[in-house]
Amino acid sequence: MPRTLDRALETELRHIIDTKTKPPGSLGRLEALALQMGLIQRTLSPRIERPAMIVFAGDHGIAKEGVSSYPQEVTAQMVANFLAGGAAINALSRSVGMALEVVDAGVAMPIPIDQGYVRLSLGLGTRNFAQAPAMSRETALEGIARGAARVRHHASLGTNVIGFGEMGIANTSAAACLMSRLCGLPIEECVGRGTGLDDEGLAHKRDVLGRAFALHRDEGDTLDTLATFGGFEIAMMTGAYLAAACAGMTILVDGFIATSALLVASKIAPQVLDYCVFAHASNETGYRRMLAHFDAAPLLQLDLWLGEGTGAALALPILRAAVAFVDEMASFESAGVSDKHDQ
Repeated sequence: MPRTLDRALETELRHIIDTKTKPPGSLGRLEALALQMGLIQRTLSPRIERPAMIVFAGDHGIAKEGVSSYPQEVTAQMVANFLAGGAAINALSRSVGMALEVVDAGVAMPIPIDQGYVRLSLGLGTRNFAQAPAMSRETALEGIARGAARVRHHASLGTNVIGFGEMGIANTSAAACLMSRLCGLPIEECVGRGTGLDDEGLAHKRDVLGRAFALHRDEGDTLDTLATFGGFEIAMMTGAYLAAACAGMTILVDGFIATSALLVASKIAPQVLDYCVFAHASNETGYRRMLAHFDAAPLLQLDLWLGEGTGAALALPILRAAVAFVDEMASFESAGVSDKHDQ
């Protein structure tokens, strides 16, 4: 399990940040990020090394209930697009210098491309949780283990900043149910338009998820909740969060589905949140309530709701700026500039 953040260096880090040639606090959130990254890395000179994005893809049986505006085969089609380099997350990862990896967590249709595709499939999509739990408890545990192993691989390559994206038609339905159960909120407050449902489609989705939610009593622990409503990609992201925190990585948290996995991970090990930076405020219904649950202030507000890890990728330059000012900015003493305490 992740360790609670060691704050032994906090006073020294704050002194370094406060004595740069600026009024204390004038760089706002950059100062808090620099402090957090220094504490995570246990250094007075935080660095960003080999930043990486892992996109986990998996299909959901609940898609059979017509809760998405896209058919299930789009999951596999989009995975092929990722592997061909043509999706938004490809363009954004390239633009900010993030290594990108695509993981098959459980896509229902075959993908004929092997280059860049890590095959860790738990099955050809989950069961339809409107009828039965999405997966067994044992499968959920295996998904957590496989996601964690993938992060450890990136740690071995030197990665110390990481983000997680996802692809899976109907995965906003899984995320909404996880949010409702784990945050104790009415299901209707957690259900949104996903990939762009119209009013009629949204009403149908709310009805389906309301009935599915009522089918499964609130019994068991967090892992049972994940097994009941989750997706294979959400299970792997849960393990990925835990492993990234254990490895002392700074974690860029993306949108609704990625944060639902963080909900699960934080119930297992609350200290994982010390390592997280919430990248952006997704426009998916319910996400603001999810952020409020974490008392989190996201870095960006760009009206995104795509997923794939796109918001997390866009936040990386802000982290680069945070470490740059600590590394490159002069102090009052080194620059020969009088600070407000000098008389």
